[in-house]
Amino acid sequence: MDKKNARLRRARKTRAKIAELKVVRLAVHRTNSHIYAQIFSGCGTRVLAAASTVEADVRSQIPNGGATAAATFVGTLIATRAKAAGVEQVSFDRSGFHYHGRVKALAEAARSGGLKF
Repeated sequence: MDKKNARLRRARKTRAKIAELKVVRLAVHRTNSHIYAQIFSGCGTRVLAAASTVEADVRSQIPNGGATAAATFVGTLIATRAKAAGVEQVSFDRSGFHYHGRVKALAEAARSGGLKF
């Protein structure tokens, strides 16, 4: 089993439990260059809010999308957009990534921004 398959196996278990509970989820995806965050509805079919380091306004403020500072910025941004959409309680879906580094920074910034998970 390679790294990608191991990550996807971890993600599958988490997503199955979140789908069973039918709660709103905050999904995070990380690449070497960027980090992405999306908030999905309880049924899992609609995106309620999204933020990433690919967006033009984020890139103008944060030049390196693969840094922890960029993840912190995206975390605060997704929290404000979720509040605007009326979402306060989410379930954190780290997509099989280890809770460390940029994923952890995004989660802590979203929590300090007002999201509860």
